Amino acid sequence: MPTCPACESSARAFYRGRYQPAGGAGHRALNELVEVRSAPLSIRLDNGPEFIANALALWAQSKGIALNHIRPGKPTQNAYVERFNKTYRTEVLDCYAFGSVEEVRDMTADWLHRYKHHRSHEALGRIPPVEYRVKLFPNLYF
Repeated sequence: MPTCPACESSARAFYRGRYQPAGGAGHRALNELVEVRSAPLSIRLDNGPEFIANALALWAQSKGIALNHIRPGKPTQNAYVERFNKTYRTEVLDCYAFGSVEEVRDMTADWLHRYKHHRSHEALGRIPPVEYRVKLFPNLYF
């Protein structure tokens, strides 16, 4: 299986603060991805603290998955994630004055739903990601 540039569901678990090194929701989300889609050969990521590097490294090692860190100052090595981050920043974070972290989480959940279910993506033939997934994997419910 090719390198996985980003695991969206897993990243969401990390960003929501639910990643728990001792096998919490983050491990469950990652294990579910591996179970449903099989383990990638490697995962490419930056060196940011949001990934709780030690816990992720131990999990990846237990699954035989290599972690490929991009070089500092080279965001083009992780272009898919950088593009997603830019879109999220300009369409959510820069557009609203949030009063709480919970408000950010709620707005993000709403935006992610629209992004995955209703927004066409040029790279996917101008269809939303969920529709693309259903075409490729009709029996996959994730």
